[in-house]
Amino acid sequence: MKKSMLMVLTLVLSLTLAACGQGGNAKTNTSGAEGGNGGATNEAPANNGGNAATSDLSGSILAVGSSALQPLVDQVSKKFMEQNPNVSIQVQGGGSGTGLTQVSGGQADIGNSDVFAEEKLEAAQASELVDHQVAVVAMAAVVNPEVTIDNLTKDQLVQIFTGKVTNWKDLGGPDQKIQIVNRPSSSGTRATFEKYALGTKTEDLQGSIQEDSSGTVKKLVGETPGAIGYLALSYLDDSVKVVKYEGVDATVDNVANGTYPVWAYEHMYTKGEPNEVTKAFLDYMVSEDVQKEDGDVVELGYIPISKMQVKRDVDGNITK
Repeated sequence: MKKSMLMVLTLVLSLTLAACGQGGNAKTNTSGAEGGNGGATNEAPANNGGNAATSDLSGSILAVGSSALQPLVDQVSKKFMEQNPNVSIQVQGGGSGTGLTQVSGGQADIGNSDVFAEEKLEAAQASELVDHQVAVVAMAAVVNPEVTIDNLTKDQLVQIFTGKVTNWKDLGGPDQKIQIVNRPSSSGTRATFEKYALGTKTEDLQGSIQEDSSGTVKKLVGETPGAIGYLALSYLDDSVKVVKYEGVDATVDNVANGTYPVWAYEHMYTKGEPNEVTKAFLDYMVSEDVQKEDGDVVELGYIPISKMQVKRDVDGNITK
């Protein structure tokens, strides 16, 4: 009798172990197909440029810098966090110089910048950073809507921003004092405007207004009589008046074909290669979901790099 019971228990134990083994194999086989070929793999499916949700990701990212790039990074980060609820992304402005300095010093994971790192940092610091270009941004001169000027030449802009012309009547406009609303010297937007619109750096003039935020510049230009400033196309709306540059409109097509020269790449720098979470976010920034014609880049007034018919190097040289 004891022998029979022992045999029964042994048989039950064997069947139980077999069932457990089959359950474990089923879980492994349904974990994902490698390379999309239907084969089983123990690894999670690839992110494929950020188009698929990666809910297994967890961690935090701090992105600091360019206020011109901030609207895009802010909007895309919200979408990324919806797909990855265990990831927290904080986006701050402060200007390109601040972003580059903080990512170089390790205070931020990503330094957002309108300029190449070599334009703001020492060569040794810049060499430690990895450049992730996510879009192109164009800058335009903007004036208060009551200013009747529609076009400004390079020379006229230089005269305004160097203080040689202080009244709109001297440029064919109303008899009204020119009020400059500028960005600080750390701003990548200012660096881009000075380099490609003015062709020279400028000093901060007495009586001019300086603002860290592009959003505040737009507000002040729109509300201040006689005001002039400059903004990324992503900030433009009916509250300010966009001025042509040398007779050329600041449009996406004119930027893409090289007709309009006041533009720059939008960079998201990391110190060395990014970690897994930061890389996934950067991959998502250049994914089809974000870069397509009706994606975030175009919706917010930026230009996909793939649309550009010309290229620009760190020295400003243009090539087809």
